[in-house]
Amino acid sequence: MISYIVRRLALIPLTLLGIMATNFILVQLAPGGPVELMIARIKGTATEATARLGATGGDIATRGNVASTPSSQASPYRGAQGLDPAFIKQIEKQFGFDKPPLERFLLMLGNYARFDFGTSFYRDAKVVDLVAEKMPVSISLGLWSTLIIYLVSIPLGIAKATRDGTRFDMVSSWVVIVGYAIPAFLFAILLVVVFAGGRYLSWFPLRGLTSPNWDNLSSIAKIKDYGWHMVLPTLALVIGGFAGLTMLTKNCFMDEINKQYVVTARAKGLSEKRVLYGHVFRNAMLLIVAGFPATLVGILFTGALLIEIIFTLDGIGLLGFEAVMNRDYPVMFGTLYLFSLLGLVLNLVGDLTYHLVDPRIDFDKREV
Repeated sequence: MISYIVRRLALIPLTLLGIMATNFILVQLAPGGPVELMIARIKGTATEATARLGATGGDIATRGNVASTPSSQASPYRGAQGLDPAFIKQIEKQFGFDKPPLERFLLMLGNYARFDFGTSFYRDAKVVDLVAEKMPVSISLGLWSTLIIYLVSIPLGIAKATRDGTRFDMVSSWVVIVGYAIPAFLFAILLVVVFAGGRYLSWFPLRGLTSPNWDNLSSIAKIKDYGWHMVLPTLALVIGGFAGLTMLTKNCFMDEINKQYVVTARAKGLSEKRVLYGHVFRNAMLLIVAGFPATLVGILFTGALLIEIIFTLDGIGLLGFEAVMNRDYPVMFGTLYLFSLLGLVLNLVGDLTYHLVDPRIDFDKREV
């Protein structure tokens, strides 16, 4: 198993290189960029992704001590006509676009190898600090949502497998399918309208993870306040997550229940509970347990974007969305690198989980 782990760890840098190179090329081919966006802001024609981004062309002109004067010389950027070419060169230098793409890519890789992700173009903060600031929100949503999904789906899937074809099985199947069909963001809006003062009830807070008086609360009151703020966002995330895991659990258990070793165990006089949880459970849970890392990553970095926007939760999803909309390349590529690395490590953890659940699985006997 050690040799398999070493091989997988050796593949991580190559995989990261491929991911970063592919995305870097796509970004270079995409129209627009931070220089064009800043020129548009200077000319008053840009549309901000959020109101929080307060950097302006005037700020850059002040920092660069370059005057914006009319000029008839051509510029490669749309909307740059009428701006001093020296001013445009100053913007290019500030954003690092005074170097050719290959040099910028190699410089970025060298910095990322040292976990130096640079500074945001518009927030005047290091990318690492921004990620560290936003991560607790996304981790809170991801961990609680994943935990609730597993705690509900696994017992429900087992119950459906043992009652296959009964009324309980059919009714529960309809419930989880309907829940899966409802988009998370639409359900979140419904929760806001009904329970967060949108139109009917004001039972739950609408914004953030804590109340304004958080620092003045006692320890127990802080826990209650945090939990109260987490109810609606977590519920909106988990409503559609039950279907897949519930049906996977049911199918895994039904597949194991029909095998010969289960028939033999029953023939020996073992109780149904002993057969189910002493023999079937361990084998049936392989796919489910090993899929936990992927489920967590999906909720952490993709599934929570709209939920964070609706409930005004300043997390990783919202940070990434704003970075893409505002061409904040250090944040874009920094978060991409971190989350790709985390995903690759969690995939390895998933493989190791297979081995821990069933030691008979030996990855050393197969090719990576």
